[in-house]
Amino acid sequence: MIRINKFLSDAGVCSRREADRLLEAGRVTVDGKPAATGQKITGEELVCVNGRRVKPEIEEVLLAFHKPKGIVCTTSKKEKDNIVDYVNYGKRIYPVGRLDKESEGLILLTNQGELSDKLLRGSNGHEKEYMVTVNKRLTKEFIRGMAGGVPILGRITRPCKVVPVDEYTFKIILTQGWNRQIRRMCEHFGYQVKRLVRFRVMNVELGSLKAGRYRRIEGKEKSALLERLLKGKVEDDGGKKGKS
Repeated sequence: MIRINKFLSDAGVCSRREADRLLEAGRVTVDGKPAATGQKITGEELVCVNGRRVKPEIEEVLLAFHKPKGIVCTTSKKEKDNIVDYVNYGKRIYPVGRLDKESEGLILLTNQGELSDKLLRGSNGHEKEYMVTVNKRLTKEFIRGMAGGVPILGRITRPCKVVPVDEYTFKIILTQGWNRQIRRMCEHFGYQVKRLVRFRVMNVELGSLKAGRYRRIEGKEKSALLERLLKGKVEDDGGKKGKS
């Protein structure tokens, strides 16, 4: 027996988190009846999402995509500039996390729900690196403030590494991914982001990949990524066991 959300993630429909949202919205059926959150199935049933049958995905897909400005990180067909239609891969895939519409750069796409969940788990502290250009000259106070933790969305961001590149541009490494986080952080200090490019997610780098193009993540690059995710899981599990 397998939980319905895991079945959907293994089938490449979405992550477990998104599967739970689909279940709560009543968009999943099992043998013609609405499925319940936490429901277990054998895998032999007729499972549908939005009326379309879900079949287990055999090929594992993991892509590095250079998202151009203007493309939206959603699978919704209601958004004409959605990332899935733009990539047009030919198999059901979805983005791992988001880059806002105005931002550019590296985003991963996959059909592996478990992998997506591990990458998105904030407690693992996966690094994401960005190049950011702002509208005013950088100051030591701004760099120090950005690196030390910034109050946004009613919380304080984690301390992070910030390195100036020139008078208007800096690199920043985050280990969390709040909504429009870098833009909100800059706004707190009176700066506006003019350009934002993500060029690294953990060990996966954008490199020379041109805007609008994608490549498969495989071989040593994929092995290194999976090894880091496994290490993060082990450390996370160890921390849980140590709590009283």
